[in-house]
Amino acid sequence: MIEAKDFSSLFDLRGLQEVDIATVIGIIGGFAVLIAAILLEGSSPMSFVNLLPAVVVIGGASMAILVRYTMGSFVAAIVLGLKSAVLYKHVSPTKLIDQIAEIAETMRRQGPIALEQVEIEDKFFQRGVRMIADGFSSEALRASLERERDLDYERVEEGHKIFKALGDTAPGMGMVGTLIGLVSMFGHMDDPKKIGPGMAIALLATFYGAAISNVFALPISDKLAHRAQEEGTNRTLIIEALVMIREGRNPTTIRDELASYLPLHHREKLLEAA
Repeated sequence: MIEAKDFSSLFDLRGLQEVDIATVIGIIGGFAVLIAAILLEGSSPMSFVNLLPAVVVIGGASMAILVRYTMGSFVAAIVLGLKSAVLYKHVSPTKLIDQIAEIAETMRRQGPIALEQVEIEDKFFQRGVRMIADGFSSEALRASLERERDLDYERVEEGHKIFKALGDTAPGMGMVGTLIGLVSMFGHMDDPKKIGPGMAIALLATFYGAAISNVFALPISDKLAHRAQEEGTNRTLIIEALVMIREGRNPTTIRDELASYLPLHHREKLLEAA
């Protein structure tokens, strides 16, 4: 689990340098569609703003999640989840393999000391290359990098689980808010002025729960699952490559073996370019 002491590491995520426009368009566009539907119906968006159902859905869902996780895990996962979903730099495995082949060629021609001068943007990859230059054995290299990969995967995976829990809980809390509104409405049947507000609270609670779940929480949860899988594949590729470089394997052989990480059509292009 991510504890509070790990917060600083969330702001040093590797490769998160570009805005993921799909995430931004998806979230903003999703809520924009809801607002447009309200306007097309002829209502004012402000008529859909109510504090009570918002407190029940958002506050209730958050408290329910805190029962399952620690405060540190919850806050850290929210920060990590939003940052990883919105800010991300996709690294093509094909380009990664090309860079690995160049490093392997440098290692073969000039030896491990020359790797200290190699410029590498990805910090995980950079750390592995520096370990080779420092003389770490292939076993120590693999063990260290696999441990780091697994820990980073666990952080992203926990963010995925917490956002999924939020998406699963929000509609339920919306139903709770609906029941509160209905009780309020039936309790004031003798006062027609209070029937309308009670019904509004009941319907808005359901609306808030469904909107938060389907437009925000569950999409981010799925995005984080995709991020974890993509990062895990790339880092496994890097680990296998660095071990082969440390063992002095031929760059062409390394390229051929790493091609198995690519889809068939990309694999053929990679081997043709080699």
